[in-house]
Formats: sequence, C-alpha cells, structure tokens
Amino acid sequence: MREFDDDEGLDGKSFEENLKRFEEMLAGSATCFFDADEIEEIIDYYLQWYNYEFAKKAIDFGLERFPFSTIIKIRYAQYLSSQHYTHEALAILNEVEQIEQNNFDLYMARGYIYSQMGLGEQAIENFKNALPLAEFKDEVYVALGIEFLNEDKADDAAYYFKKAIKFNPKNEVALNELSLCFDLTGKSSDAVSFFEKYLDEFPYSYYAWFNVGLAYSRLGLFEKAIDAYDYSIAINEKFSSAYFNKANSLAQLERYEEAINTYQETFKYEEKEPTTYYFIGECYEQLKRFEDALINYNKCVKLDPANADAWLGIGVVLDGLNRLTESVHYVKKAIEINPNEAEYWYVFAEVQQKLGFIEESALAYERVIELEYNEVDVWIDFSTMLHQAGYLKEANEALMQGIKRFPDSAELIYRIGVVLLDLANTKAAMEYFSIALDMDFQKHEIIFEYAPNLINNTELNHLISIYKK
Repeated sequence: MREFDDDEGLDGKSFEENLKRFEEMLAGSATCFFDADEIEEIIDYYLQWYNYEFAKKAIDFGLERFPFSTIIKIRYAQYLSSQHYTHEALAILNEVEQIEQNNFDLYMARGYIYSQMGLGEQAIENFKNALPLAEFKDEVYVALGIEFLNEDKADDAAYYFKKAIKFNPKNEVALNELSLCFDLTGKSSDAVSFFEKYLDEFPYSYYAWFNVGLAYSRLGLFEKAIDAYDYSIAINEKFSSAYFNKANSLAQLERYEEAINTYQETFKYEEKEPTTYYFIGECYEQLKRFEDALINYNKCVKLDPANADAWLGIGVVLDGLNRLTESVHYVKKAIEINPNEAEYWYVFAEVQQKLGFIEESALAYERVIELEYNEVDVWIDFSTMLHQAGYLKEANEALMQGIKRFPDSAELIYRIGVVLLDLANTKAAMEYFSIALDMDFQKHEIIFEYAPNLINNTELNHLISIYKK
C-alpha cells in the first residue's frame, strides 16, 4: 500500500486536496471527478488508518466508476477480510487472478488473508508468488518472516528477516523481528555479533543499538546493555523504548534511583504506560520507600485495572507499612484476576500467617504447592508456620512432602530432625540429622538458628562432633 504525503498528482492537485474534495462530495456539498489512481490513493489511505467506514464508501464509489479496476477489487477483498468475510474476499481475489495473474498486490493480499485464517502454508505460498513481482522485496521477506514466526519456526523466520535487511538495511520491522528471533532461539550472542557487524556499516542506526542492548540484557551484561541504550538515545533522544529498557537494566543492577529517573524520561516521549508506573513502584518498593511505591502502583491500576502484579504490589507495600488488614484485600484482588499464579498465593499465605489466621495460611500454602511452585522455600516456610503454631505432625508431613520433591535439600532434612525431636522421636531425628550432616556438614548451623534451644543437646552435639572429625 502507498505511503501518503502532500505531493502533487499529475493534474496538479495534492493528495490532501483530493481527500478533502472526496469528503466534501460525501457530505453532499460537491460533485467531483476522480481518476482511478486518485480513488485508489484515497482507498489506500482509509485502509491504512483503519477507517473502514470511509474505505467502504471510497471502494463503492471506485467500483461504480471503474468496475474493471483490479486494484480496487483487491482493496475490496482487503476490506472484506478486515470485516472477517475471508471466504468472500478470497472469491474476489480468485476472480482477479483469472484476469491478471502477475499482480503483486493480489498475492500479497491473499497471503495476508490466509495468514488471518491461520493457514500458514497457503500464506507462505502466496508470499513466495509475490516475490518475483515485488519492486521492494524487503516487504515480502518481512511478510514471510512473520508467517514463519506464526508457525513457531524462528530460525526460518530469521533467514527471511536477514534477507529483508540485506535488501533494505533500514527496514526497522525486519531489524526488530530479527531481534525477537534471536531471543526465541536463545541466540543472544549471535544477536550481538549480527547487530555489531551491522553497526560497523550503519553506526547511526538507533534501532540497531537498541537491539544490541536487548541482546546484552538477555545475556545478563547489563552495563554493556546500558551503554548500547545510551548510544540509541544519543541518536534519537525521543526513542522511549530505549529509556524503558535502560531503566530495566539499571534496576537489574539495583541502581534503583537512576532506574526511576530513566523510567520517568519515557513520559516525555510517549503516553503514560501502566507498566512503567508498575516498574517505578517496584523500584520504590526495593528502596523501602513504600508510600512512593503505593502512589505508582495505584497509578498503574488506575490505567490498567487488570494488572494483577500491581494489585499484588499494593498488597506487599501495605504489608511493609504494617497495614495487614488492608494488604489482604489487595492480594485477594490480584488472585481474583489471576488465580493460578503461585506467587500471589504465597504472599497471601504469609500475610494471613502474620494476621494469625493459621488455617487460611495453611490452605494458601497448599495452593502454592498445588500450583507446582518450584522452589524449596515454600516447604520451609509452610512447615515453619505449622511448627511454630504447634501443628507438629502436620509440619512433619509437610517436610516429608518437601523432601520427596527436593531430596537434595539438606535444609529440609535438618528441619525434619528438629520437628521429630519435638515429637519425642529422638531415634528418627538423629537418623535424619546423620543424613543431613553427611550431605552438607557446613549447613548444620541451620539447626541452632531454627531451634536455639538445641544448642546444649548432648546427643545432637555428639553426633555433630563425629561428622566434624
């Protein structure tokens, strides 16, 4: 489709003038003549800006006056597909093909419609048919790359995005989608090599510097990522994505004040995004500036009430402010939005425990486990809560389940020894302590951190001395 500017047409009239005349005609204030090229431009404009009501009016006008125009028929098919009448659109394109087989727009339009229908193989076939007819082949290569991405074939997609870049090194879509391919295939080192080589030839490409930054971030090289984002910003100071990702890297380095300032820079160049407020809130939370965190989390949920992470953030900072009863409400809100997020249930369990609601806390811990939270901490915290509340058998059962899940965790085994001593099962306790000491002697201090009263236990100290020797 055409890109629009205010250049004059063959008759001396600019596109803007033609568009104005067309809309005045629709309003009934004028009768105008347009040639086929002019009406095609007007249709393209409306389709490009998703103004489907006026696109349809322009198409009807064009078909009435130029019934044999293949381009207008193709645009009609594109309009129909935008309204989800894909089979009708394909029928029109098949009719066009009977008349004119070597039409680039025909194959591209049909390829996009097949893509919309989820028929990737047919879409790819049509894009390949368009390729020898294309004036700007990078457009087709990008379409092919995106289709292979839709088919979860990132390596194939990368091949076509590279071809698009070779044909048109300034194709920003191809550059960004190639970066995504490197990410999906875990080839961040290859991404660094590719984009640094690209920058040798095009050192002022802020998109390329940005993508180098992304690759370094994925490799955990945040200082290098920040340098790359700074180059991107130096070339284009209004590039908000570079500020945002630079802020992410600063946060990863725990440079939270700098991260906050950099996140706020994005607001100068784009609409205020809820996600940005969320990350600012997270930085303030890390700095223990809970009131400031609360302000930003609230700004996030005001713009995006479905942002469960921000509702959870409000709950967490209210917990930090010792406003536990309020905290529970907001953590529940996060769970209502996403009931299958184990982390939310974990926080809920901890807050309920602080409030003294042991049964509710236990149920929440069980939900965390049910959701397959894959960290040993949940078993430690769950069993500790039960143990401290006097539910010794339940604590023992929880630890047994934890050991079954994490058989190499010496900490769980030391803890079950402590619980078994409280259950007056000294023999079993010493057996577990022996296993843990054999597994990781250095961690035996865990016993006394958890149960200081055992520091003078003669039998336990004797066992430790044996393993120490």
